[in-house]
Amino acid sequence: MIHKIAVIPGDGIGREVTPSGVKALELAAELHGGLRFEFEEFPWNSEYYVQTGRMMPDNAIQTLKNFDAIFLGAIGNPAIVPDHVSLWGLLIEIRREMKQYINLRPVKQMRGVRSPLANPNNFDIVVVRENSEGEYSPIGGKMTAGEDEISIQNAVFSKKGTQRAMRFAFELARQREKRFLTSATKSNGIVHSMPFWDGIFTELGQEYQDIRQTSTHIDALSAFFVTKPHTLDVVVASNLFGDILTDLGAAIMGSIGIAPSANINPERKYPSMFEPVHGSAPDIAGQGIANPIGQMWSAKMLLDFFGYQEIGTLLLDSIEDTIDRGIVTPDLGGQADTTEVTNEILNRFRQKGAR
Repeated sequence: MIHKIAVIPGDGIGREVTPSGVKALELAAELHGGLRFEFEEFPWNSEYYVQTGRMMPDNAIQTLKNFDAIFLGAIGNPAIVPDHVSLWGLLIEIRREMKQYINLRPVKQMRGVRSPLANPNNFDIVVVRENSEGEYSPIGGKMTAGEDEISIQNAVFSKKGTQRAMRFAFELARQREKRFLTSATKSNGIVHSMPFWDGIFTELGQEYQDIRQTSTHIDALSAFFVTKPHTLDVVVASNLFGDILTDLGAAIMGSIGIAPSANINPERKYPSMFEPVHGSAPDIAGQGIANPIGQMWSAKMLLDFFGYQEIGTLLLDSIEDTIDRGIVTPDLGGQADTTEVTNEILNRFRQKGAR
């Protein structure tokens, strides 16, 4: 089976860690036998914007529709392009034009990683973030000037958008051992969108009586991520709440450098996109010390998405074996560089796949 993958290394450390993920996918194909990837790389990033005035060419979306998936490194270089320009010009445009309305982010205690939590209790959470609307709406504007200037930002919640994210989360919970779904809300303070969100969760929950389900205010839920993450299983959240919770999740894992994500079009009418959570990290770009694990774990999520869970599990096991041996980058307290961590993971992956 051949899968065509569009590769966008992007900015900063994205260009340093994307090759690690591509190598992991190439090795997965070699080990699997019946799997093959065809990669095509695109140079779209902040430097491209400086040269052309756009993050991507006019035909970029049409071009990307010809691929089975998109493998993204990171976007953002605020020294030359404001973040809201770079993100809305590439990342968010791809997510919305490709109907990638599910953002899936695992939050898992990794073997060998010392969590900053005193008693993490082997937490294993998956956050389902609504990825197409909510608080990240372009609707709004400014009026007047001076001390009376006003800025208005509208959050947009549709029943269709909310239902499909929640249904995805319920179905995911059915596949997991705890069969427990938590909805992130703030209906005691946000008086229109969050009661609307809660009502849909309650209504849809009637179809999933086999799933334990609860709604928890986002402030309390953030505290639970720190004080008792092991009690959580699947969490469904709006665009903003899901974004914040998963960065917190990366922190309790031990480093944002290891956190992966998938932007999914569940109907598979359009390509889904896989990327690490960490961003372009301009402060360490070019030093060769970027953690490749977030990108390589994202490759594992790509393998899972296409139905190669067995080989994907071997890749994740190889990542954890490498961490367990102490071969890690400085963000995890080690002294290894990007290349050393990548090579160790690939070596272990090859050994496991040959058994």
